Amino acid sequence: MAKARALVKRLKAVKNIRKITRTMELIATSRFKSAMDRATEAAAYTKKLAEIVADVSATDTEFHHPLLEKHDSSENGILLVLTSNRGLCGGYNGGVLRQTMPRIDQAQDAGQNLSVEVSGKRGIAFLKFKSVATDEQYTHFEDKPTFDEVEILADRFIEQYVSGKIDFLDVAYTQFESASRQTAVLESLLPITALTSEETETDESATSVEYDFLPSAEEILKEIVPASFKARLLKCFLDAAVSEQIARMVAMKGATENAGDMIDALSMQYNRARQSQITSELSEIIGGVAALE
Repeated sequence: MAKARALVKRLKAVKNIRKITRTMELIATSRFKSAMDRATEAAAYTKKLAEIVADVSATDTEFHHPLLEKHDSSENGILLVLTSNRGLCGGYNGGVLRQTMPRIDQAQDAGQNLSVEVSGKRGIAFLKFKSVATDEQYTHFEDKPTFDEVEILADRFIEQYVSGKIDFLDVAYTQFESASRQTAVLESLLPITALTSEETETDESATSVEYDFLPSAEEILKEIVPASFKARLLKCFLDAAVSEQIARMVAMKGATENAGDMIDALSMQYNRARQSQITSELSEIIGGVAALE
């Protein structure tokens, strides 16, 4: 009897957990659809901006934007790590942090002064556990990072790079490729030359286009190069947001299915325990009747 009661309690607990995981799965699915639309739109916008930057910078102009120029030194830099504030999202944070630690070790071996900035409570807690000092911590970026929020960071990074305080900016985040594929990557965002060369590859047979610049290529570069960097940084945050929701959706779906399997197994155990109990009670009744006869 005691075993049957214990099984009933476990069944009730697992059913309650399944309700929670199912609800979280539905919430993540809803947020994922919205985040995916924003990430897809940002990807197209960022790619086009990078193409324009590459085209304009390739013209015969004596002006070269500072963000396009690589510094002679690479001693000082920033590593920005994008993780989540909440857990229950599978290996999402683990993938990003596996990209982070080797980069920190590499900087130490090379004698670089690497400033680590972390977004997300999970990343902050992990690096604290690993005794890695962080210079900046952000917990206000949720599943809908806005341009205004990211622009504050971008403006500071631009100022630091142009003034020579930093020589590079690396970002560790989860890149969104499709609904079925997300990859934890480490990308260099500054200088921008590393970014434009990758995104503007075309075949040799592609038709070259000549541009007339008004007012001038220099004025256009002054405006569009910082805009391109800001768009790219925003895309990193948007990719991280949509990848987090996908990871949570998959994790909660798996948890819901596992809870269903456990409920089936516990129900079978309960039925067997109940059957054994009824059989035992019937045997006692039959034995009592036989004794009376």
